[in-house]
Amino acid sequence: MEKSRLLNKCRKIKILLTDVDGVLTDGGRYYSDRGEMLKKFHTRDGMGVNILLRNGIKTIIVTKEISRITKKWATDMNITEIIGGAIRKEIILSKIEKKYKVSSDEIAFIGDDVNDIELLQKVGFSATPADGADETKKVVDYICEKSGGKAAFRETADLILKIQNPKKTNWY
Repeated sequence: MEKSRLLNKCRKIKILLTDVDGVLTDGGRYYSDRGEMLKKFHTRDGMGVNILLRNGIKTIIVTKEISRITKKWATDMNITEIIGGAIRKEIILSKIEKKYKVSSDEIAFIGDDVNDIELLQKVGFSATPADGADETKKVVDYICEKSGGKAAFRETADLILKIQNPKKTNWY
C-alpha cells in the first residue's frame, strides 16, 4: 500500500480489533483431558494494549472461541471488551460502531485466517501477522514483520500510534 494511503487510514483509528489465536498467540493450543489448558501471550502485546489505551485507542478482542484463559488475559491487560463466540466476525462491526459511536473507517482489525477476511475488508485499516494465511495477506493494508504470538499486535499498535503522533516519543 502506498504510504500516503496508509497514513490517512491510520490517522483515523479509534479502536483496534484483534483476533486471538494466530495473532495474540502463536496459534498453538494446549489441551489436557479437562480441555484447553494453556495459551502463550507476548508481554509486548499486552503493553501495546495499554499504550493504545493511554493514547485514547480502545482494544476489542473478536474471536470465535470462548476461552477463560483469554478472558483472564484480557482483564489483566485492560482490554475494553471481548466478543467471544463470533463465528461470522463481520456481523459485529455495526454493533461496535453503534456502541462506541465510531464509523468503520475509525476501526482497525488484525486477523490471521480466512474467517477474518470479511471483517478485514470492512474496517478502515487492516493488518495480518507475517505468518497469516496467504488469503489474508491478499486483502490487508499491512503485513506485519512479526508473526502471531511474537508481538505482531504491538507492531500494529506502534504503527498506528507513530502515524497519529509522529513527534511523541514517550508512549507510556
